Amino acid sequence: MSRARAVVFAYHDVGVRCLKTLLSAEVEVPLVVTVPDDPGERQWYASVAATAREYGLAVSAPADCNTPELLRAVSALQPDLLFSFYYRSMLGAPLLQVPRRGALNMHGSLLPRYRGRAPVNWAILRGEHESGATLHYMVARADAGDIVDSQAVPILLDDDARDVFAKVTVAAEMVLARSLPGLLAGTAPRRPQPILAGEYFGRRRPEDGRIDWTRPALEIHNLVRAVAPPFPGAFGNVGGESWKIHRTRLSARASPAGGARLFGVDGGCYIAAGDGTALQLLAAANARGPIDLAALAPQLAREPLPLS
Repeated sequence: MSRARAVVFAYHDVGVRCLKTLLSAEVEVPLVVTVPDDPGERQWYASVAATAREYGLAVSAPADCNTPELLRAVSALQPDLLFSFYYRSMLGAPLLQVPRRGALNMHGSLLPRYRGRAPVNWAILRGEHESGATLHYMVARADAGDIVDSQAVPILLDDDARDVFAKVTVAAEMVLARSLPGLLAGTAPRRPQPILAGEYFGRRRPEDGRIDWTRPALEIHNLVRAVAPPFPGAFGNVGGESWKIHRTRLSARASPAGGARLFGVDGGCYIAAGDGTALQLLAAANARGPIDLAALAPQLAREPLPLS
């Protein structure tokens, strides 16, 4: 009996783990299509290209995945399935029509919620308590095809985006592993996906990390952890200079009167938030590097710094 054959479009940790899941299930992968490395991007995640080469797989990293040349190459391989695992571009309709058993995408949210870009970051920013991974069939509209399966993961109050992304990666591996037998047999479920208003999100930009210090402490905390390193980071002016705010924690402490400022008390540094509560600052940096908050706290107790 011949092995099932799948062409894989993949990137990032989800791409690596899902590619390994296919290989573990003895699915033949004649081609892996990934994303060219960006020299300006810090690559804190695993490399799909390196993983594919370790397994002796053919790898392509085209600037555009929807060219006639790539379409011909994929068609010639006659795949049973086509997968997109955190690949950074949408696949055009001609590619989606090539595999005889369908083209599927692994999305990093619990669809139909958080369709589109950066679903983990958006979920944290909006204060969600769970996220997950969803395997669905691809159609022309982004993240809108029939759902095969999904797996939820919790978002804890102090989880940052990297913490949640690690959980989503495991969820993606679980979903694919348990869905593969049905996909290969042609018996996998297909649940039509309702398209909910307001649940499509766009790409986040570094400038979206600017902090509005007048917002409630929880909103500031959610922004900080949604874009914490290795993402671009939340930022704002502290005492007239730009700081990156890397880690915070909600506090039961009330803010003293006086408006938005960074103050010190009991050896800690605290942000006076717009709702009258204090948000503890645990890690920050300026243009000179990481800030020694323990050393700064006594100075802030005497003379708080304004936030703008």
